Amino acid sequence: MKKILYITLFCNLFLLGCSGDFLDKAPISNANEVEFYKSQEDIQTALWSAYNSLYTLYGPESLPSFYGELMSDNAYSDNAAGRIQDYEGFELHTMAIDNELVFNFWNNYYKAIYIVNNIIVSAEKLDFTTKEALIGEAKFLRALYYFDMVRAWGDVPLVTTPLSVADSYAQGRTPKEQVYAQIIEDLEFAAAKLPVKTSQRFVGAASQEAANTLLGKVYLTMGNKPKAIEALMKVYGRFSLVPYADLWNLTKKNGASSIFEIQYKGGISNPYSLYWAMFTPVDNRVVTSWGGGFNQITDDLWNAYEAGDPRRDISIQNGYQTASGATVDVKFPIKWKDTAAPVSGLREASDNNFMILRYADVLLMLTEATSDPKYLNEVRNRVGLAAYGTAGYPAQYNTIELALEHERQVEFASEFHRWFDLIRTGRAITVIENSSKNITIETADDLLLPVPFLVINQNPNVITQNEAYK
Repeated sequence: MKKILYITLFCNLFLLGCSGDFLDKAPISNANEVEFYKSQEDIQTALWSAYNSLYTLYGPESLPSFYGELMSDNAYSDNAAGRIQDYEGFELHTMAIDNELVFNFWNNYYKAIYIVNNIIVSAEKLDFTTKEALIGEAKFLRALYYFDMVRAWGDVPLVTTPLSVADSYAQGRTPKEQVYAQIIEDLEFAAAKLPVKTSQRFVGAASQEAANTLLGKVYLTMGNKPKAIEALMKVYGRFSLVPYADLWNLTKKNGASSIFEIQYKGGISNPYSLYWAMFTPVDNRVVTSWGGGFNQITDDLWNAYEAGDPRRDISIQNGYQTASGATVDVKFPIKWKDTAAPVSGLREASDNNFMILRYADVLLMLTEATSDPKYLNEVRNRVGLAAYGTAGYPAQYNTIELALEHERQVEFASEFHRWFDLIRTGRAITVIENSSKNITIETADDLLLPVPFLVINQNPNVITQNEAYK
């Protein structure tokens, strides 16, 4: 095993061709990146591989899924396979330093970062017309990856160039402030150099609006509301709120609300999605062929919906019947429902995309940044609910902060936002303690994941552990 696992020096890439939609490309085996990126065509080809990293980094068993959703009051796991204690570490906040999921997530991000770093460094040495736009796509992805990592781990090794073996041994954790500075630098470059979404290089490519939306979220996370407003207002009005059901309609992917969306293609021989297979009840064999049982819906989330909110029944199914007619009382996500999907190894090869950024997020972040409820009320008006500040609005959400917390919970249910949101607003400890999970978290240090034990063990004089796990 390589000693330095947190930085991959050479990746076995599945590089895809460089024309048309990346979903239709066949893999080229194991090209060496250092020797490969010598032309515009090489950079474009490498970017297919960079986008394909999103399948792993945002899949149903990913860091955003388990940290963003399973750790929150929204979800629990019924999965009965593998190291159960690793999943419980997320669900019940009983995290251990040898959690294999955490170790895999760490490695997956650095593998993806290695790919984009090589693209950026290689492209900067070349001269062609679309050079800066292609670098902008890579920098957007790098910013997204580091944003996930810095929120989950705090200080992380900040690597922006391909490293030699000797250099990698000396690479310690970088203070989170410097990581955020690099994220902002990357996103500002991307926002300046990328085309608008209507002129994006292909469906699903990073765009100017995607960069500004992510930049707005980064600034909100840092507590810089004026800069968040500046970034988000560059996106406001450029998209629209489609009917909520249309967001999940397989015939309406990449719609008018979509800002940045991972592209999947159903079918056994295609890059299909697994959200439907993995988020249905475990071993149900009726709703789906098997069912992974991940991110099942808590009563906390179910009860958060107001009477008459159509989003509840579009988002969640309340129970199912077995083949013998018995009722199973379990609530589970159905946003990625695909009953026509072919089955591959007891898992549906589904056609659903996954939206990382969508327009409702922009609107709710604008209310968070400005304290103006008009943006929040656009989201509520779309589903026919009473506006904040009117007589029909629920009395328990009597501040703009509580109103936003409620609205984000029901608008983005199961979409990997909840725990990130609660940490950003400083409400995570209170909410999880008062939820049905009834978990006591002592300090903010406990909100971070541990640096994987194997990473520290292989570099004990360089990599340090988060305070809660010392």
